Amino acid sequence: MSLGFRSGFVTIIGRPNVGKSTLMNQLVGEKVAIMSDKPQTTRNKIQSILTREDFQVIFIDTPGIHKPKHKLGQYMVKAAKNTLNEVDLILLIVEPSKVVGKGDKFVIEQLEDIKTPVILVINKIDTIDKQDLLEIIDVYKDLYNFSEIIPVSAYTGENCDNLLKEICNKLPEGPQYFPEDMITDQPERQLVAELIREKALHLLEQEIPHGIAVEIEAMRKRDNKDIVDINAVIYCERDSHKAIIIGKKGAMLKEIGSKSRYEIERLLGSKVYLELWVKVKKNWRDDSFSLKNFGFDSKNI
Repeated sequence: MSLGFRSGFVTIIGRPNVGKSTLMNQLVGEKVAIMSDKPQTTRNKIQSILTREDFQVIFIDTPGIHKPKHKLGQYMVKAAKNTLNEVDLILLIVEPSKVVGKGDKFVIEQLEDIKTPVILVINKIDTIDKQDLLEIIDVYKDLYNFSEIIPVSAYTGENCDNLLKEICNKLPEGPQYFPEDMITDQPERQLVAELIREKALHLLEQEIPHGIAVEIEAMRKRDNKDIVDINAVIYCERDSHKAIIIGKKGAMLKEIGSKSRYEIERLLGSKVYLELWVKVKKNWRDDSFSLKNFGFDSKNI
């Protein structure tokens, strides 16, 4: 690296559920993006910022690139693809498989006309025998002209230091875009909504989470008290889903609330009084007005 300060924007792409958010959180050292084992957890581009003495990296965690089935899906793919030519570097995340699946091929096809350099990151190497790695690298190296291929485990942090070193080497000399103590450009309300959605993703049945959105209706600090009052609504698409989210005698909603409150208190550094409501908004994922209302960037809808 040269003596100059380096800075730039790095987008993280890949099919749904390959560990993009986990990797970003690992590199930044803070939990900025929500994580779950269900696909399509990330719906908006989330910027997180890592600042060191000689560099600043702005990571953009994008929704997984996939063939969309509704307007929300179209939005997510457009949001991901829109970042590709606007950044200094692309990290393409894949799982360590000797066979390249349709989903990964589809993502690689989206890079055809992209001029931005691409580092292939083979994630989840903690789940395989290390002697298989060379074979996996061999499978991918002829599919695209990657500037580097780096195996890591976003979960354990293995080899993430080397990945970060390589990212910095590829960044141009430039200014510090954000203050050094800033780790995300996301408004607090959005982070709170995402934390509630994360807990719902973890606790609810497989088919429900894609159909939920969370809106913060009110968030205010009490006068002369270190307590933040938050009113939030969980929207779902069906009455039957509403009943499952609330649970027997309100047990599920209570659990979502208590798990969310713990994380929100850590985020805000204050005590939190959280009130959760559940409302049905049929087919909101196919409704442009609803998508805009829930904070999705209108230029991608």
